[in-house]
Amino acid sequence: MVDDIADLRAARWAGSLPLAFGAGAAVGVLGGMIGLGGAEFRLPLLIGVFGFAALAAVILNKAMSLVVVLSALPARLTAVPLDELAGHWVIAINLLAGSLLGAWAGAAWAVRMRTATLYRILAVLMVGMAAALVLTHTTTASTLALPDAVRAVTGVAAGFGIGVVAAIMGVAGGELLIPTITLLYAVDVKIAGSLSLLVSLPTMLVAFARYSRDSSFQVLRSNWRFAATMALGSIAGALLGGLLLGVVPNLVLVPLLAVVLLISAYKLARH
Repeated sequence: MVDDIADLRAARWAGSLPLAFGAGAAVGVLGGMIGLGGAEFRLPLLIGVFGFAALAAVILNKAMSLVVVLSALPARLTAVPLDELAGHWVIAINLLAGSLLGAWAGAAWAVRMRTATLYRILAVLMVGMAAALVLTHTTTASTLALPDAVRAVTGVAAGFGIGVVAAIMGVAGGELLIPTITLLYAVDVKIAGSLSLLVSLPTMLVAFARYSRDSSFQVLRSNWRFAATMALGSIAGALLGGLLLGVVPNLVLVPLLAVVLLISAYKLARH
């Protein structure tokens, strides 16, 4: 009943397409300024501003993340051609071996959770995202010197965990994939960014397929105009954010964004 009320309230807000575009653009700018898609900032807006219930917000966020990733892929392949990525295909396969399973499992868990439990888990993951954001943008970690067999097993385990988190939050997972790739496989961050898209796209499709089997997927059919408008805003904002990359120093921007995530986590925990 609570979810039904939340969805009805959301239907009224979803009619405000200019607000949806503006919110998406703001998220895109924030993400673009630090080289991310910004889906972790879009989720609390879907819940706190537009009033969607937790699972509905996750499904909408996943759909919009998928659109944003697809739009970013051609630009990434122009910057880092496929022939340059060909020598690193083993990395993508290694991570996908875990992330595809993790995405299916994460989506399956999300649709079975009580709403209150999902809010709390999202709050915990928001705190984790804030910590990852600060660590990856303010510290430099050395590559782990691991035997090949151990690295392969660690890659599958890391991929599984990232797949679960990405599915439950409805994000692409680049904020976790990029540092994982650089830490485990010692590749340049530019290549890591392109590899993360190649891993996150099929991972997101698997989670999306699992969500489509649940009745909650109806929220996407009912609010497709809202989702499309917000996704377009996110893409436009990400392009603008990319142009503003470096304008605000990371030492100022990253802690500020981490605080935004922590405040969002607190509000979700109290939902």
